[in-house]
Amino acid sequence: MNFDVWKGLLIPFLGTTLGAGCVFFMRGGLHRTVQRALTGFAAGVMVAASIWSLLIPAMDQAAGMGKWAFVPAFIGFWVGILFLLLLDKLIPHLHQGCDCAEGVSCGLGRSTMLTLAVALHNLPEGMAVGVVYAGWLTGEGSITMAGALALSLGIAIQNLPEGAIISMPLRAEGNSRAKSFLYGVLSGVVEPIGALLTILLAGFMVPALPYALSFAAGAMIYVVVEELIPEMSEGEHSNLGVLFFAMGFTIMMALDVALG
Repeated sequence: MNFDVWKGLLIPFLGTTLGAGCVFFMRGGLHRTVQRALTGFAAGVMVAASIWSLLIPAMDQAAGMGKWAFVPAFIGFWVGILFLLLLDKLIPHLHQGCDCAEGVSCGLGRSTMLTLAVALHNLPEGMAVGVVYAGWLTGEGSITMAGALALSLGIAIQNLPEGAIISMPLRAEGNSRAKSFLYGVLSGVVEPIGALLTILLAGFMVPALPYALSFAAGAMIYVVVEELIPEMSEGEHSNLGVLFFAMGFTIMMALDVALG
């Protein structure tokens, strides 16, 4: 793989790391209103990326199927939804503001399960970046390097607040700054790993690329609807989450269209 691909895979992880680094410069935890706004922003980016960077290219690549061009996107999307549903049921994790853990019962600590919750929804983001770069590497004409870079930048932008959302509450709970930062960074490690594994499978997935693109879209939409939208709408002033959702959506849309 060339340098541009490695850079594209690591840019989202850098966003998470920089966000987690806020724990060294900010005191206390993030206000609930700020968390709601940042969560809405992340949701908007993920929805826009699912549409412009994944679903539309998936259907463009299946254009030869005529009126049935939607079939790969339809199937891949649902497989992505069901895959995340399975992970949600199996992996022990704890969402911010909740006391009841999800997934199989285990003896993991609260900090670890909070980190796993963020890692769980970072996985489809890494897969999305990986499958787009895989499409570019395999010579798929509808996927450009600029478009792949736009997706990496969009995911990195929404990872900035995500890194802070995991590290700042951990610090507020009494963890050291270094430990809070480490957990924030670890929550994003799954992204480059997932992206790299996807690229390594690129040689086997050329015929299935439309399914793979829509699979990543379905996985991201599952995270948005199951986790992010409820969090951004909780409590008073839920309209703030909606406004930041729209901001994230339009920024990602503009990046993809302008650079793609």
